[in-house]
Amino acid sequence: MSGITPLETLLRRDWWLVFGPLTLSVVLCWAWLVPMGRDMYGPMTGASAWMMTDSWDFPHLLLLFAMWVVMMVGMMLPTAAPALLIYAAVVRRSADGGRTAAHAYAFAGGYLLVWTGFSLLATVLQRLLAKWLLLSPMMESQNRVFGTVLLVAAGIYQLTPFKTSCLESCRSPAEFLTRHWRTGVSGGFYLGTANGLFCLGCCWALMMLLFVGGVMNLWWISALTVFVLLEKVAPYGMQGGRLSGVLIVAFGAWMYFH
Repeated sequence: MSGITPLETLLRRDWWLVFGPLTLSVVLCWAWLVPMGRDMYGPMTGASAWMMTDSWDFPHLLLLFAMWVVMMVGMMLPTAAPALLIYAAVVRRSADGGRTAAHAYAFAGGYLLVWTGFSLLATVLQRLLAKWLLLSPMMESQNRVFGTVLLVAAGIYQLTPFKTSCLESCRSPAEFLTRHWRTGVSGGFYLGTANGLFCLGCCWALMMLLFVGGVMNLWWISALTVFVLLEKVAPYGMQGGRLSGVLIVAFGAWMYFH
Protein backbone atom coordinates (compact mmCIF):
# COMPACT_ATOMS: atom_id res chain seq x y z
CA MET A 1 0.00 0.00 0.00
CA SER A 2 1.25 3.48 -0.82
CA GLY A 3 -0.20 5.05 2.33
CA ILE A 4 -1.62 7.97 0.32
CA THR A 5 -5.15 8.93 1.36
CA PRO A 6 -7.85 9.90 -1.17
CA LEU A 7 -7.67 13.49 0.11
CA GLU A 8 -3.94 13.61 -0.51
CA THR A 9 -4.51 12.26 -4.02
CA LEU A 10 -7.01 15.03 -4.72
CA LEU A 11 -4.69 17.68 -3.38
CA ARG A 12 -1.83 16.40 -5.52
CA ARG A 13 -4.06 16.43 -8.58
CA ASP A 14 -5.20 19.98 -7.82
CA TRP A 15 -1.61 20.99 -7.11
CA TRP A 16 -0.68 20.22 -10.71
CA LEU A 17 -3.96 21.64 -12.00
CA VAL A 18 -3.20 24.97 -10.33
CA PHE A 19 0.57 25.20 -10.24
CA GLY A 20 1.25 23.83 -13.72
CA PRO A 21 -0.48 26.63 -15.67
CA LEU A 22 0.32 29.17 -12.94
CA THR A 23 4.04 28.42 -13.06
CA LEU A 24 4.08 28.44 -16.85
CA SER A 25 2.29 31.82 -16.92
CA VAL A 26 4.68 33.38 -14.41
CA VAL A 27 7.76 32.00 -16.20
CA LEU A 28 6.54 33.36 -19.54
CA CYS A 29 5.92 36.78 -17.97
CA TRP A 30 9.40 36.96 -16.48
CA ALA A 31 10.86 35.66 -19.75
CA TRP A 32 9.60 38.89 -21.33
CA LEU A 33 10.33 41.20 -18.40
CA VAL A 34 13.95 40.18 -17.79
CA PRO A 35 15.27 40.82 -21.33
CA MET A 36 13.31 44.06 -21.46
CA GLY A 37 14.63 45.23 -18.10
CA ARG A 38 18.23 44.31 -18.95
CA ASP A 39 18.00 46.12 -22.28
CA MET A 40 16.36 49.13 -20.60
CA TYR A 41 19.44 49.64 -18.46
CA GLY A 42 21.77 48.62 -21.28
CA PRO A 43 21.98 49.53 -24.97
CA MET A 44 18.19 50.01 -25.33
CA THR A 45 18.33 48.58 -28.83
CA GLY A 46 16.56 45.27 -28.18
CA ALA A 47 13.46 44.31 -26.24
CA SER A 48 12.95 47.80 -24.78
CA ALA A 49 13.74 49.81 -27.91
CA TRP A 50 10.05 50.57 -28.49
CA MET A 51 9.99 52.63 -25.28
CA MET A 52 12.38 55.17 -26.75
CA THR A 53 9.84 57.09 -28.75
CA ASP A 54 8.66 60.68 -28.86
CA SER A 55 5.35 59.67 -30.40
CA TRP A 56 3.17 57.67 -28.03
CA ASP A 57 0.64 56.54 -30.61
CA PHE A 58 -1.86 53.72 -30.09
CA PRO A 59 0.57 50.84 -30.86
CA HIS A 60 3.09 52.20 -28.32
CA LEU A 61 0.39 52.71 -25.71
CA LEU A 62 -0.84 49.17 -26.33
CA LEU A 63 2.69 47.84 -25.79
CA LEU A 64 2.97 49.86 -22.57
CA PHE A 65 -0.34 48.46 -21.37
CA ALA A 66 0.81 44.93 -22.27
CA MET A 67 4.03 45.52 -20.32
CA TRP A 68 2.05 46.46 -17.21
CA VAL A 69 -0.29 43.48 -17.59
CA VAL A 70 2.64 41.06 -17.95
CA MET A 71 4.41 42.65 -15.00
CA MET A 72 1.34 42.43 -12.75
CA VAL A 73 0.70 38.81 -13.72
CA GLY A 74 4.33 37.91 -13.04
CA MET A 75 4.33 39.71 -9.70
CA MET A 76 0.85 39.04 -8.33
CA LEU A 77 -0.34 35.68 -9.69
CA PRO A 78 1.96 33.65 -7.38
CA THR A 79 0.32 35.28 -4.36
CA ALA A 80 -3.07 33.93 -5.47
CA ALA A 81 -1.82 30.33 -5.45
CA PRO A 82 -3.00 29.42 -1.90
CA ALA A 83 -6.55 30.61 -2.56
CA LEU A 84 -6.60 28.90 -5.97
CA LEU A 85 -5.39 25.59 -4.54
CA ILE A 86 -7.90 25.59 -1.68
CA TYR A 87 -10.73 26.58 -4.03
CA ALA A 88 -9.85 23.79 -6.49
CA ALA A 89 -9.71 21.25 -3.66
CA VAL A 90 -13.14 22.29 -2.37
CA VAL A 91 -14.71 22.16 -5.83
CA ARG A 92 -13.11 18.76 -6.47
CA ARG A 93 -14.99 17.29 -3.51
CA SER A 94 -18.31 18.89 -4.48
CA ALA A 95 -21.03 17.71 -6.85
CA ASP A 96 -19.39 19.81 -9.57
CA GLY A 97 -16.00 18.12 -9.10
CA GLY A 98 -15.87 17.01 -12.74
CA ARG A 99 -15.45 20.66 -13.77
CA THR A 100 -12.74 21.58 -11.30
CA ALA A 101 -10.43 22.88 -14.01
CA ALA A 102 -13.09 25.22 -15.40
CA HIS A 103 -13.79 26.56 -11.90
CA ALA A 104 -10.10 27.10 -11.14
CA TYR A 105 -9.43 28.90 -14.40
CA ALA A 106 -12.53 31.05 -13.93
CA PHE A 107 -11.19 32.03 -10.49
CA ALA A 108 -7.81 32.89 -12.02
CA GLY A 109 -9.53 34.83 -14.80
CA GLY A 110 -11.46 36.98 -12.32
CA TYR A 111 -8.31 37.62 -10.31
CA LEU A 112 -6.32 38.65 -13.40
CA LEU A 113 -9.17 40.84 -14.66
CA VAL A 114 -8.74 43.04 -11.58
CA TRP A 115 -5.02 43.44 -12.16
CA THR A 116 -5.62 44.05 -15.85
CA GLY A 117 -7.83 46.96 -14.85
CA PHE A 118 -5.11 48.22 -12.54
CA SER A 119 -2.62 47.91 -15.43
CA LEU A 120 -4.80 50.13 -17.59
CA LEU A 121 -4.90 52.80 -14.87
CA ALA A 122 -1.14 52.48 -14.34
CA THR A 123 -0.55 52.95 -18.08
CA VAL A 124 -2.58 56.16 -18.11
CA LEU A 125 -0.88 57.38 -14.93
CA GLN A 126 2.58 56.68 -16.31
CA ARG A 127 1.93 58.72 -19.43
CA LEU A 128 0.56 61.59 -17.34
CA LEU A 129 3.58 61.53 -15.00
CA ALA A 130 5.92 61.55 -17.99
CA LYS A 131 4.00 64.46 -19.50
CA TRP A 132 4.33 66.36 -16.22
CA LEU A 133 8.09 65.60 -16.22
CA LEU A 134 7.85 63.67 -12.96
CA LEU A 135 9.21 60.49 -14.58
CA SER A 136 12.50 60.19 -16.44
CA PRO A 137 12.83 58.35 -19.77
CA MET A 138 13.99 55.40 -17.62
CA MET A 139 10.50 55.40 -16.07
CA GLU A 140 11.63 56.34 -12.58
CA SER A 141 11.03 59.41 -10.44
CA GLN A 142 13.19 62.37 -11.35
CA ASN A 143 11.60 64.67 -8.79
CA ARG A 144 12.67 64.30 -5.16
CA VAL A 145 9.41 65.66 -3.75
CA PHE A 146 7.33 63.37 -5.95
CA GLY A 147 9.38 60.32 -4.94
CA THR A 148 9.12 61.27 -1.28
CA VAL A 149 5.35 61.71 -1.49
CA LEU A 150 4.92 58.28 -3.06
CA LEU A 151 7.09 56.62 -0.41
CA VAL A 152 5.46 58.37 2.55
CA ALA A 153 1.96 57.73 1.19
CA ALA A 154 2.73 54.04 0.63
CA GLY A 155 4.26 53.74 4.09
CA ILE A 156 1.30 55.38 5.80
CA TYR A 157 -1.13 53.20 3.83
CA GLN A 158 0.66 50.12 5.19
CA LEU A 159 -0.52 51.18 8.66
CA THR A 160 -4.18 51.84 7.83
CA PRO A 161 -7.08 49.62 8.96
CA PHE A 162 -8.18 49.16 5.34
CA LYS A 163 -4.78 47.74 4.39
CA THR A 164 -4.90 45.47 7.44
CA SER A 165 -8.38 44.22 6.54
CA CYS A 166 -7.40 43.46 2.93
CA LEU A 167 -4.20 41.74 4.01
CA GLU A 168 -6.11 39.58 6.51
CA SER A 169 -8.40 38.38 3.70
CA CYS A 170 -5.39 37.59 1.51
CA ARG A 171 -3.66 35.72 4.33
CA SER A 172 -6.76 33.65 5.17
CA PRO A 173 -7.95 32.16 1.86
CA ALA A 174 -10.07 29.46 3.51
CA GLU A 175 -11.95 32.04 5.57
CA PHE A 176 -12.30 34.26 2.49
CA LEU A 177 -13.82 31.41 0.47
CA THR A 178 -16.23 30.50 3.26
CA ARG A 179 -17.40 34.08 3.64
CA HIS A 180 -17.85 34.83 -0.06
CA TRP A 181 -18.66 31.42 -1.51
CA ARG A 182 -20.61 31.17 -4.78
CA THR A 183 -21.41 28.00 -6.70
CA GLY A 184 -20.75 27.24 -10.36
CA VAL A 185 -18.13 28.45 -12.80
CA SER A 186 -19.60 31.95 -12.64
CA GLY A 187 -19.19 31.71 -8.88
CA GLY A 188 -15.51 30.89 -9.41
CA PHE A 189 -15.13 34.01 -11.53
CA TYR A 190 -16.88 36.04 -8.83
CA LEU A 191 -14.61 34.64 -6.12
CA GLY A 192 -11.51 35.32 -8.20
CA THR A 193 -12.61 38.88 -8.84
CA ALA A 194 -13.37 39.42 -5.15
CA ASN A 195 -10.02 37.95 -4.18
CA GLY A 196 -8.34 40.18 -6.74
CA LEU A 197 -10.04 43.26 -5.30
CA PHE A 198 -8.84 42.41 -1.80
CA CYS A 199 -5.38 41.83 -3.23
CA LEU A 200 -5.52 45.17 -5.03
CA GLY A 201 -6.60 46.88 -1.82
CA CYS A 202 -3.65 45.26 -0.10
CA CYS A 203 -0.95 46.01 -2.68
CA TRP A 204 -1.83 48.98 -4.90
CA ALA A 205 0.26 51.47 -2.90
CA LEU A 206 3.27 49.16 -3.02
CA MET A 207 2.88 48.86 -6.78
CA MET A 208 3.01 52.65 -7.04
CA LEU A 209 6.56 52.43 -5.69
CA LEU A 210 7.56 51.12 -9.13
CA PHE A 211 7.47 54.78 -10.15
CA VAL A 212 10.12 55.48 -7.50
CA GLY A 213 12.66 52.76 -8.17
CA GLY A 214 11.96 52.34 -11.87
CA VAL A 215 9.08 50.60 -13.63
CA MET A 216 11.51 48.27 -15.43
CA ASN A 217 14.19 48.08 -12.72
CA LEU A 218 14.48 44.31 -12.28
CA TRP A 219 15.96 44.59 -8.78
CA TRP A 220 13.10 46.83 -7.69
CA ILE A 221 10.47 44.59 -9.32
CA SER A 222 11.98 41.48 -7.73
CA ALA A 223 12.17 43.08 -4.29
CA LEU A 224 8.51 44.14 -4.41
CA THR A 225 7.46 40.69 -5.68
CA VAL A 226 9.24 38.89 -2.84
CA PHE A 227 7.96 41.35 -0.24
CA VAL A 228 4.32 41.07 -1.36
CA LEU A 229 4.55 37.28 -1.37
CA LEU A 230 6.08 37.16 2.11
CA GLU A 231 3.55 39.65 3.43
CA LYS A 232 0.75 37.34 2.32
CA VAL A 233 2.11 33.91 3.20
CA ALA A 234 4.95 34.26 5.75
CA PRO A 235 4.15 33.51 9.43
CA TYR A 236 4.72 37.09 10.56
CA GLY A 237 3.60 38.81 7.37
CA MET A 238 1.04 40.97 9.15
CA GLN A 239 3.60 42.36 11.59
CA GLY A 240 6.13 42.68 8.80
CA GLY A 241 3.67 44.73 6.78
CA ARG A 242 3.25 47.21 9.63
CA LEU A 243 6.99 47.41 10.23
CA SER A 244 7.56 47.99 6.53
CA GLY A 245 5.22 50.98 6.69
CA VAL A 246 7.45 52.67 9.26
CA LEU A 247 10.59 51.80 7.29
CA ILE A 248 9.13 53.07 4.00
CA VAL A 249 8.16 56.40 5.60
CA ALA A 250 11.66 56.66 7.11
CA PHE A 251 13.23 55.94 3.75
CA GLY A 252 11.05 58.60 2.14
CA ALA A 253 12.20 61.15 4.71
CA TRP A 254 15.83 60.13 4.20
CA MET A 255 15.51 60.49 0.44
CA TYR A 256 14.00 63.96 0.79
CA PHE A 257 16.77 65.30 3.01
CA HIS A 258 19.57 63.67 1.05
